[in-house]
Amino acid sequence: MDREDADGLLSELDEYAVEQALRISEASEGEVEVTVLTVGPEDAREAVAKGLRMGADRGVHVEDDGVHGSDVMGTSLVVAKAVEKAGFDLVLCGMASTDGGMGVLPALLAERLGVPQVSLLSEVAVEGGTVSGRRDGDSATVRVEASLPAVVSVTDQSGEARYPSFKGIMAAKKKPVVSWDLDDLGIDPGDIGLGGSWTRVEDAAERPARVKGQLVTDEGDGGLKAAAFLAERKFV
Repeated sequence: MDREDADGLLSELDEYAVEQALRISEASEGEVEVTVLTVGPEDAREAVAKGLRMGADRGVHVEDDGVHGSDVMGTSLVVAKAVEKAGFDLVLCGMASTDGGMGVLPALLAERLGVPQVSLLSEVAVEGGTVSGRRDGDSATVRVEASLPAVVSVTDQSGEARYPSFKGIMAAKKKPVVSWDLDDLGIDPGDIGLGGSWTRVEDAAERPARVKGQLVTDEGDGGLKAAAFLAERKFV
């Protein structure tokens, strides 16, 4: 992929996770520290900066050329090692990435960390040593919980992410951000990147141009023509 023109911005879906982390911290009256973490090239540091401006306490940026080309398996390994090094009680993730859109990294991360996973929550709360929340499905809503430490993913229905205030923007300039590479995390470059990927794109093609649709003139038999069109293509 050509990422030269892509900005290293904080994903909108991940902003919801940062928002929930900040709400948990506020509910604890400052006893909870929020760390934002990203893996990516130099310009991905902007994603960390956005989280700090929103109110997070510190940032972690994993940057190493060896990460380039990693699939979700390699990415989850890097994130897991970074989370372990940073220390954690609760990891909050967005529901999916906005490029691959697989939505499986939180589950892989929980597996690598050896902790419970509570996924796709539209409401999150922490009390004592337990994280709980509401998961909304198409036909039912369920309450789920897990003991800490845990990994949680939140949906875009969990609560609108806040805009950084002027005070938050100024304060972010003084907040610590550490940078780690693969050596810092003790990761063998052969386990990640293109060489270590479990998946590979073998071919890609441009999407076919949209063709002009078929117009049906309704002269009293429009319904019959529409039904015949669907039946011919075995839709009915």
